[in-house]
Amino acid sequence: MNEKPAIHFLDNSTQPSMLTLMLLASISPLAMNSFLPTLDIMAVFFDTSTAIMGLTVGVYLGSSAIFQILAGPLSDNIGRRTVSIGALIIFIAASLGCIYSTNIESFMLFRAIQAASACLMVMARAIVRDTTSTRKSGAKIAYISLGMAISPMLGPALGGFLGGLFGWEANFWLIVLIGLLTLLVVYLDQGETRPKKSGGFRHQFQSYPELLSSSQFWGYCFASAFAAGTFFSFLGGGTFVGAVVYSLSPEVLGLYFAIPAFGFFLGTIFAGKYSTLIGIDNMIVIGLGILVLGLSVSLLLSFLGLGTAKTFFGFMALVGLGNGICMPNATAGMLAVKPSLAGAASGLGGSMMIGCGALLSILAGFILTDGSTDIQLLIMMWFLSLCAIFVALSTKLKSKLQ
Repeated sequence: MNEKPAIHFLDNSTQPSMLTLMLLASISPLAMNSFLPTLDIMAVFFDTSTAIMGLTVGVYLGSSAIFQILAGPLSDNIGRRTVSIGALIIFIAASLGCIYSTNIESFMLFRAIQAASACLMVMARAIVRDTTSTRKSGAKIAYISLGMAISPMLGPALGGFLGGLFGWEANFWLIVLIGLLTLLVVYLDQGETRPKKSGGFRHQFQSYPELLSSSQFWGYCFASAFAAGTFFSFLGGGTFVGAVVYSLSPEVLGLYFAIPAFGFFLGTIFAGKYSTLIGIDNMIVIGLGILVLGLSVSLLLSFLGLGTAKTFFGFMALVGLGNGICMPNATAGMLAVKPSLAGAASGLGGSMMIGCGALLSILAGFILTDGSTDIQLLIMMWFLSLCAIFVALSTKLKSKLQ
């Protein structure tokens, strides 16, 4: 893929700026977890349990998986810009629907529609593939992932603060305002980058077997899905551990939720700086090694009766750090298998990751019941991290043998 260096901010006749790509990547993570510290307040408002409210994360993730599958091939055919603008409009409308919901059923419905924002992450990754060589794509995706790190890092902390002062609806008003700002920037700045090609959806789906029959593609998919699964399990069970096991207030819990996001932030910086030098496969293994290490130590401390809120949430920084190093490189590997299907590869890979995350976040909510500690959640996360590094090492070995 040829590099396209000409970028003029707020000029949609050129490719989008890095700021625009970071905004596209940050919307969905922000909407996913900014309200988590106020789940108890929302449960009272909707006259339901905190456990049922926690399912809104799984609903959001499950719907995100569907949207990502559709967004990839759709953008390969009608363009990245059109899909980005359409997804943002749907996202803003659904966010308003969440605010004005009067019962848990309507809130869940609008949360599912709000997940259209997941299309924007697909677009950001596909645009990188459109405009950047394979060798440099891992680094560029890492920098874009800073947006994915900053929003969940600041979101829960800000959400806990706003929720405590103004009620849970304040979180969603913030999301609406950010959505409107992003829509304006995208409209003014995001030029079309989709490669010119012949054929429509039928022609594209006929090319899928080449992508789906690649063991490398599935290796990158499964490695990223298992690695991200550790984080989504934390999202599904972290609120219970913080609020019930360790009796943390919404404000403090919001700050603790920022810890793994801060680790992810540092991981993406490291990946952006060294991915080109060290290589995609090596960076994936390094990231997953850090992930396994952090969870192993945290689990050991809890087994020995030394676990506290500080140790549980503190070692989540390594979970974030490992994911921050692994995820951009795994994504770059997926997109490099068949560049002409970059949108589809981004959508399918992202859908698999998010779909796995949806199931795991719901599972985490079910395994944590009255009397549970953090050990059950840590065992689940630790097992997922082992699966991830096993897949990554197997994929790397196959690449060397081919």
